[in-house]
Amino acid sequence: MPHLGCSKPPCSDVRDGRRRAEKVSCVGLYHRRLNLAYLFDATPDFPAQVHSLTGGRPPDGLFLTHAHIGHYTGLIHLGKEVAAAKSVPVYGTARMSDYLSKNGPWSLLVQDKHIELRVLLPDTAVELPGGVRVTAFTVPHRDEFTDTVGFRIEGPRAKVLFIPDIDKWEKWERDLRAEVEKVDVAFLDGTFETLDELPHRDITKVRHPLMSETRERLKGVKAKLYFIHLNHSNPALRRGGDDVAREGMEISL
Repeated sequence: MPHLGCSKPPCSDVRDGRRRAEKVSCVGLYHRRLNLAYLFDATPDFPAQVHSLTGGRPPDGLFLTHAHIGHYTGLIHLGKEVAAAKSVPVYGTARMSDYLSKNGPWSLLVQDKHIELRVLLPDTAVELPGGVRVTAFTVPHRDEFTDTVGFRIEGPRAKVLFIPDIDKWEKWERDLRAEVEKVDVAFLDGTFETLDELPHRDITKVRHPLMSETRERLKGVKAKLYFIHLNHSNPALRRGGDDVAREGMEISL
């Protein structure tokens, strides 16, 4: 944010210098002792986010949720025109890996060994160095090119849930409350807060849970809830709040 085509606040406030811009949401995982860094989703703001996480070197691995613009297009910066990275592990489902390997320009990243595709099996943990486990699980979403997953990230001391995109909680085969109660922190889809945010579109067809619905489902849980992936139309961008994630926040695992 500012969002291309948006001429209203808060986008106009950014362009006029009255507030800061906001990057596309993602999560970084950094192991201080081992100096290993991972990103969950490769956003259009990939260069700035990698700089914040590693100082500029390519990450030691990327975990992708799905093939929508805000979640994987940053991969292009790993190619020969920019970083010319060498075999960066990219974790995605079989459909995600197949899509990247068979469609340009992403296929050149695979062909020229700038990235190394690693297939995720849902509900099967990936063991990372230093006692960190990452488990993918499928969630219902608009799956035009690939399926969609969320992640549970487990460190030695704490666990995090990361679900930036989902259609509706009631469409998920799992119980949201039960999944959140397994972790210490939950980063969840906060795309919309109200039904009137898109006056020229039927917001019910965009298919995201309202923040109020999520709060109601999770009332009383012990885990800390943070909303991410807010649309530029979301009033919570201007208002903020204890359950709205902010850039640069850190969670110790």
